[in-house]
Amino acid sequence: EPCFRSTRGRVGLLRNTKNVSLLSRLLLEGTDVNARHKLGWTALMVAAINRNASVVKILLAANADPNLGDEFSSVYETAKEKGLHSLEVLVTREDDFNNRLNIRASFKGCTALHYAVLADDYVTVKLLLDGGANPLQKNEMGHTPLDYAREGEVMKLLKASETKFQEEQRRREIEERRRFPLEQRLKEHIIGQESAIATVGAAIRRKENGWYDEEHPLVFLFLGSSGIGKTELAKQTAKYIHKDVKKGFIRLDMSEFQERHEVAKFIGSPPGYVGHEEGGQLTKKLRQCPNAVVLFDEVDKAHPDVLTIMLQLFDEGRLTDGKGKTIDCKDAIFIMTSNVASDEIAQHALQLRQEAMEMSKKRIAENLGTDVQMTDKITISKQFKEKVIRPILKAHFRRDEFLGRINEIVYFLPFCHSELIQLVNKELNFWAKKAKMRHNITLLWDREVMDVLADGYNLHYGARSIKHEVERRVVNQLAAAYEQDLLPRGCTLRIMVEDSDKQLLKTKDSSSPGADKAKMPTLRLEIVEKDSKSRKLNIQAPLNPENITYFL
Repeated sequence: EPCFRSTRGRVGLLRNTKNVSLLSRLLLEGTDVNARHKLGWTALMVAAINRNASVVKILLAANADPNLGDEFSSVYETAKEKGLHSLEVLVTREDDFNNRLNIRASFKGCTALHYAVLADDYVTVKLLLDGGANPLQKNEMGHTPLDYAREGEVMKLLKASETKFQEEQRRREIEERRRFPLEQRLKEHIIGQESAIATVGAAIRRKENGWYDEEHPLVFLFLGSSGIGKTELAKQTAKYIHKDVKKGFIRLDMSEFQERHEVAKFIGSPPGYVGHEEGGQLTKKLRQCPNAVVLFDEVDKAHPDVLTIMLQLFDEGRLTDGKGKTIDCKDAIFIMTSNVASDEIAQHALQLRQEAMEMSKKRIAENLGTDVQMTDKITISKQFKEKVIRPILKAHFRRDEFLGRINEIVYFLPFCHSELIQLVNKELNFWAKKAKMRHNITLLWDREVMDVLADGYNLHYGARSIKHEVERRVVNQLAAAYEQDLLPRGCTLRIMVEDSDKQLLKTKDSSSPGADKAKMPTLRLEIVEKDSKSRKLNIQAPLNPENITYFL
């Protein structure tokens, strides 16, 4: 009965083991072994529900994926989704799949293993497990194959396979983490912030390997300017721990909890109040995933009553919702971000960086014959944290016990020049991919272009200021040139600096704002011809509203 879509678009039905030769022929012709029926199931699922072990064996040998989930739900839901009559769906399901299943039950997300267990076929279940089927995979209802097993040999086999699979999965994860540590993964997504990455990585490693206090959750406070990587580090940490599970990352914008009455949104309204049945934004999500990574964005904006609830959360690792139910979340990781003291941190870091650069220059001058590298790597001193940052935090949060429950205060520093170049390069690469994908245009640029764009860095807006600078000075030109039909499809574009005098890049040294503006290097677009010669694009500037004449 398995259903195949051939390379010519034909659909072949295998109704019994006599059709094994047809199956082999279709596979030899290049038929996709994982092709789906128009209602959502695969051939392997049909073979499993019909206890067709010989067909299952051939499909697995042809690399059929045993962990694909069925896209068919109930008869009525599928009819609604596909715009078909429910009777047509019912007849198709019974003819092409199986006629012994409940037409009202939801089968969405069921794998071939789920179906083999429903059919209570030991041989097929063993074949699928040996072929790489995941016994822990859940369907849309949240059930594993074991949940459908009857007492007997199939249940024993599944229990043993679950234990074995968990052990192998844990061993694979340990080996993967050893070869590819958290810090290395984070550096692939976050530019700079090596000290912050190291601090978080060390704490997560302690937790993963059992070297932590099991009675309290792990709590971080991320400090630094806007757009510097705080939220991104929290996201990537969640992705590392929970893979791509969406519910494993809970993000709450604390600017939504500035008033006292908004505590109800946090933990849910008490009985008798509006919204009691809905539950709180945090409690509802924590109940679904008690070991989630929870991000409290801009925690400094939250009302003190919300901080009191958070204190209970951090101190006892549990939270009581509006319905009086207690949620245990000692295994969760809580990350707070704040812009408090960001100016002090930024200015101190810049001062340290300047001192480090001067010291490096001095060493280079003294050791002309030896190899001395310039460095801009700095570490914030413990004295600065205690004398400057701690009083600011204490004045804002007004309670020592709240600060005392934070495991690590992580400092995010302004970007140095080499990191700014990486940011510019990343942003230009993003637009180069867009240009290639959407318009088949190849985009090139020189190092000078990156220097000019890096000069648009604003300490208060972080990486966002680079993003906006690239959009303003490069993407605007690209859009205008495209609108004016100056970009032939498939062409190669080079971004150039209009005046390549290196002195022009040092705009920050100029004394007056007028001089600053006059010296700002301009970027231009050139088309690279087949003979490698460049032709400047004559892009007309959009009309200024002041110069437009209106006719009545």
